[in-house]
Amino acid sequence: MTHNVVVVHELYPELLAQLQADYHVTHFQRLASDEDRQAFREAMRDADAFIGSNVKFDEALLDGAPRLKVIASVSVGVDAYPKEAIEARGIVLTNTPEVLTDATADTGFLLLMMAARRAGEMERKVRSGQWQASLGRTDFGIDITGKTLGVVGMGRIGQAVAQRGHHGFNMPVVFYNRSDRPEFEKAFDARQVSLETLFSESDFIVVTVALSEGTQGLIDRKLLAATREKAILINISRGQVVREEDLISCLQDGTLYYAGLDVYEREPLAQDSALLALDNAVLLPHIGSSTFETRSAMCDLAADNLKRVLAGSPALTPA
Repeated sequence: MTHNVVVVHELYPELLAQLQADYHVTHFQRLASDEDRQAFREAMRDADAFIGSNVKFDEALLDGAPRLKVIASVSVGVDAYPKEAIEARGIVLTNTPEVLTDATADTGFLLLMMAARRAGEMERKVRSGQWQASLGRTDFGIDITGKTLGVVGMGRIGQAVAQRGHHGFNMPVVFYNRSDRPEFEKAFDARQVSLETLFSESDFIVVTVALSEGTQGLIDRKLLAATREKAILINISRGQVVREEDLISCLQDGTLYYAGLDVYEREPLAQDSALLALDNAVLLPHIGSSTFETRSAMCDLAADNLKRVLAGSPALTPA
């Protein structure tokens, strides 16, 4: 019997063709309308497998998919999926760790460097014709080399950020992690500290911690107000980890010098968001893993997980 597979993702053409050759595939690039979402739910009624991302699962959707055996998420984070409800139904949930570590860490350092040198502001100055003379002090940025790097969450991506800072820019590293990780202190000449100490001692704070009940709203005005002069916050984890209202307020009143953001509480970012009016914020459209090589590797790993589970074998990377 041919398995029914529902795809909600812009898979690269060769992989989509391969899946279509092996399974009965219903493909949505994205769920952009009510009609798309209704058609998706109808397709899930007979689905044996789902592969994709940016789809919020709930118990009603799971109840309407009685044949579902595997959810192969093209992502590391699985906060869109109710894990307990999925496990209770005997469905295997998989994700795509490791293959996007470097691309996401690179994005973190891209934001860090753009914020430090105010690259977004300077680029807009050139494009608008405001660059008429040598830059003065009001346009200066800050150095990176030798400054203290604080990493919130020392998972794979946090470690990759620490490695770039320590080895590439000679940055002393402090980090916050819920469990003790003395091996990182040696690897990066780092210190594991409390969250409060990290915010008070770091020049650059990079947030990489996974979103969970324990980390939602973790970073608030109290922490942001403890930062040193000209501190910069970078968020490449999930928008909900940082209280966006507090962040905006601290950027507006100068409590926080600068921010670099790839993620937001709500995505896409609303056009009436106060963030858009802030010169001291670099804003990217969630591009953390958006390279040809990385996205292809993520899709391949998700597809391999799907194939293995449908064939009765263990998943390569269960979430």
